[in-house]
Amino acid sequence: MSTQTPAPAPHRENTIPGALIYEYTARFTDVTSYGPALADVLAGAIAPPPEGLRSDVGFEGPVSGPALRGTVTGVDYGNLRADGRAELHIHACISTEDGKNIALAADGVATVENGSPVAQLRENVTLTTSEPGYAWLNPLQIWATGTADFAAGEVHVTAYTA
Repeated sequence: MSTQTPAPAPHRENTIPGALIYEYTARFTDVTSYGPALADVLAGAIAPPPEGLRSDVGFEGPVSGPALRGTVTGVDYGNLRADGRAELHIHACISTEDGKNIALAADGVATVENGSPVAQLRENVTLTTSEPGYAWLNPLQIWATGTADFAAGEVHVTAYTA
């Protein structure tokens, strides 16, 4: 019996069973690094510093889903640890097509693929609003998967109820 675990297929997103809540593909709008440039670390030009690399990645793009359409704008206040684990800390606003705002808060991890600018994302998401038409989102437990492609400057996320 083999004890080796097969490597995951590159650039493939996993899906989560449950009802689709939203999906978005957003462009990076800004990257602020607090030390070496995130792009240099991800390209393998330099190793993450021993204390980790904190970076703020702004993003914006269209949101779609069965009952949620609009635009997401936010920032991931991420930390790339020296061991390669990337910790996500996301704050965003979903502005719906009918002019309502929904706060999005998420934490999770990003796993950067060796030799690739693509990271696999796993997120625990909370949506909150006082808008009556969207209050049904408040109690939901939401899990999201996706990819962040740093070469292309975009992130794709698909979120489901648990």
